Amino acid sequence: MAIALTAGMRSNLIALQNVDSLMQTTQNRLSTGKKVNSALDDPVNFFKAEDHYNRASDLAAKKDGMNEAIKTIEAANTGIEEIENLLAQMKSLASAAKTSDNTGDLSDQYDLLISQVYYMAQDSNYGGQNLLDSDSLSVEFNEDGSNTLSVSGFGVAANGTITSSGGTTTALSASDFANNTTVEASISEIDAAISMLRTESQKLSSSLSTIQIRADFTTEMENTLNTGADGLTLADMNEEGANMLMLQTRQNLGTTSLSLASQAAQAVLQLF
Repeated sequence: MAIALTAGMRSNLIALQNVDSLMQTTQNRLSTGKKVNSALDDPVNFFKAEDHYNRASDLAAKKDGMNEAIKTIEAANTGIEEIENLLAQMKSLASAAKTSDNTGDLSDQYDLLISQVYYMAQDSNYGGQNLLDSDSLSVEFNEDGSNTLSVSGFGVAANGTITSSGGTTTALSASDFANNTTVEASISEIDAAISMLRTESQKLSSSLSTIQIRADFTTEMENTLNTGADGLTLADMNEEGANMLMLQTRQNLGTTSLSLASQAAQAVLQLF
């Protein structure tokens, strides 16, 4: 047997159903923190936000590559600084040979330092890449990889030959401290090597500065994209909290109204 509902009761039930639906929506927003959780909520804002989030994610991956490149260059620059210290020590030994009677020991120390220059260069690698062993980097700045920067390294050979990124060479010959002329020749070789290292260090530092600027820019772009996407999808928690309170009040009022409508219907039935 079907239960007959009065117009007032039907109206109150529909109102309660609407309130319940709104409460579910509000509860979902409060639990997720978002007003747009799927394309059904707002297709335009949902897909715009997805594009922003995806681009921010792609840029974050590129920034990881930039940070690795920065560390690789820093490792190379550290190696260059220490090689310069070794060369300065070699220069001191050569200068001392001009006035020393014990050139044999000085010569042995000098030749040992030449090998240490090579070993220092070999140990200046980071993550399997070594800009002091003629490796190169290609750093990508944007999400599709169309904007890049190439960083070329240079080589330090075991025989003391240093080859610049441009292909020019200078050599550190084994010691020959027979006379002041040969000593001065060794000092000239050291000065040429130091000059080349400083030139290469300047190039690497310029590339490092560029990559750091792009990494900072990428961070700002990530923040901008994520903030923009959040603005399209995130809910105002204060507003949603107030909505929930209002809906709860409406629900209570609707339940009371339905109860009153039901009592009125029962009173009419008692007349028969």
